[in-house]
Amino acid sequence: MADPRDPRPLTGEPLSLDLLNTRWRSPVAEDLLDTLAGYRIWLSSVGLADRCTADAAGLGATLAARSALAEAVLAAEEQREAELAPLNEVLGHGRLIRRLTQAGPEETVEVDGPEWLAGWLAADDYLALLNQGAQRIKRCAHPSCVLHFHDVSQNGRRRWCSMAVCGNRAKAARHYVKVNGG
Repeated sequence: MADPRDPRPLTGEPLSLDLLNTRWRSPVAEDLLDTLAGYRIWLSSVGLADRCTADAAGLGATLAARSALAEAVLAAEEQREAELAPLNEVLGHGRLIRRLTQAGPEETVEVDGPEWLAGWLAADDYLALLNQGAQRIKRCAHPSCVLHFHDVSQNGRRRWCSMAVCGNRAKAARHYVKVNGG
């Protein structure tokens, strides 16, 4: 559940996209991760506050992960080859350890240092989304919106980050053109 202090217009997306959505326009460019306080809010919103320390090292590693994710997602949107080294570098800071215990299968994430946990989890989540279908990772169709979402609609035709915000803006613009003749 999102932290009530979280000012972002879209929360609750998978972790990798939620990290990308820490930048938005309202109508000016906003960045939740421009301060440690914002980083704390984001960690709380995504349920990592008890697993990650909101310090400068963690923020720096998370910003590196966001930058790497942004490059990968933008390259896919532009249908060009992505520079994968930054994302692979983030992924190189951690690993998933699987074990069989008396209680059953167990998965544990190990990272080089605690500062990498949030960023590594977001990068790993991106790989999981790609495995589910890269075409389901979308940017909002509104031209002034920079938010991303995971399209889980049955037919895969979702276009807006929020029908109530961007979808209605587009409808209003079409109506204006129709009524005023262009």
